[in-house]
Amino acid sequence: MDLGISGKNALVTGGSRGLGRQAALSLAGEGVNVAICGRTRSTLDKTVGELDALGVKAIGIEADVSDVEGMDDLHRKAVNGLGEVDILVNNAGGTRSRDDITGTSLEDFKATFDLNVFGGFQLMKTVIPHMQEQAWGRIINIASIWGRESGGNISYMSSKAALIGATKHTALAMAKDGILVNSIAPGSIAHEQGSWERFQNDNPPEVVATFIEQNLPMGKFGWPEPVGDLIAFLSSDRGGLITGACIVVDGGQSYSMI
Repeated sequence: MDLGISGKNALVTGGSRGLGRQAALSLAGEGVNVAICGRTRSTLDKTVGELDALGVKAIGIEADVSDVEGMDDLHRKAVNGLGEVDILVNNAGGTRSRDDITGTSLEDFKATFDLNVFGGFQLMKTVIPHMQEQAWGRIINIASIWGRESGGNISYMSSKAALIGATKHTALAMAKDGILVNSIAPGSIAHEQGSWERFQNDNPPEVVATFIEQNLPMGKFGWPEPVGDLIAFLSSDRGGLITGACIVVDGGQSYSMI
């Protein structure tokens, strides 16, 4: 399917590996030029090489999205390398604490929000003026099923819920300007160097099998391509009536009916 977005420019945070890498590859497969950011130069260079092979212009920028004050610099480097950003994918995320409220410091709680919410919030504010000027833009924020229902630790769950809320509010505010804003809530998706790969490697096979049996109706962990391809679709006019949505990609894992 030709999505009609060839020649657009995208910025994908956390784009050197995992879901961000796949988002960049899926967009590049549609002819979109892509700037990716990450914290490791060697990983960035490897993914940029994969994007170059698809015939688009690609650049890798060293940046940490939890450094909120550095987001304007990230945006400037992306614009200098590609041109103005038409598509923003806020993918970078994680957690600074893996405990409940009794074991989580306020500093770690705030740091998780810096990583999952505030960096992406600042990037949205930075790219929106250009999108308003051209009356076209796409923003996709990568949340989690554990931002929609109970799961994970307090920092991660709270921050992903906040990201979904910020996405909805921004979508309503920007709808009249031709800017579509959506979030995606992945389930347990395994990829190289990801947390679910580590879970499988660090636990006995029977523990992994029990988790799959109890949590994954398809009988296996998810994989990145469905998320990346959905991002490409939401970046196009084919999804022109979709805004303010939080779309679940989890193989039936979550329990919520909404």
